[in-house]
Amino acid sequence: MTWYDLAHDIASEVRVMRQLDDEITAADKRIAVLYDEADPEGIVVSAPGIGPVLSAAILGNAGDFNRFANLAGVRSFTGFVPKIDQSGLTNGRKGITKAGDAGLRVALYMAADHARHIDPTLAQRYHRLVMIEGKHHNSALCADSAVLITRIAACWRKGVHYELRDEFGDPITEVEGKAACADRFKIDPKVRAARRRITPAKVLKNRAGRGRKESAQKVAAAIDPPGQEASENVA
Repeated sequence: MTWYDLAHDIASEVRVMRQLDDEITAADKRIAVLYDEADPEGIVVSAPGIGPVLSAAILGNAGDFNRFANLAGVRSFTGFVPKIDQSGLTNGRKGITKAGDAGLRVALYMAADHARHIDPTLAQRYHRLVMIEGKHHNSALCADSAVLITRIAACWRKGVHYELRDEFGDPITEVEGKAACADRFKIDPKVRAARRRITPAKVLKNRAGRGRKESAQKVAAAIDPPGQEASENVA
């Protein structure tokens, strides 16, 4: 391949990337127009850290929040509620139900991850779950997601915008919220590393890695070092 061929291939890839960027930009504009029609008051998008795309995903998958009997019904629809594990001998909670629309959960999960860096009340909850109760990131973020959708639904049903407040209940600006989250609710990197969830796939991968390493060590031990066999024969 000559430099001319390489330049031609790179130029082709750049054209494809630009075309995709243009399509994404056009799609975002269409989403913004449709979202304005669905939420003319901008209630969902008033939640902290949520732009038009995530707001459209939340509202499009959840629908009109007034159709639910209560806020508990909204939370249940998202699937971010604890799964009850009951039997004759046990009565506990095990994970979340994951009921409802999976796309809604993904959008809420992403929205909550943005919002916890702006809303001190969500940051405080996340900090407590990770630092004090020993939850991993995913579990704490699911809890924040349930709180966030409950607040959004409550605002929708009342016809008011999301109001940002600090952990003491005082109204604050977005800039003040970001500063409070960064200053008061930092997560120790060592604690975060210790809280990382070990999935079954990771366990199997680690076991396979150890098995390959042990096999290689056994094979290596069975081979005489260079010159050892000759020295033994001479002796």
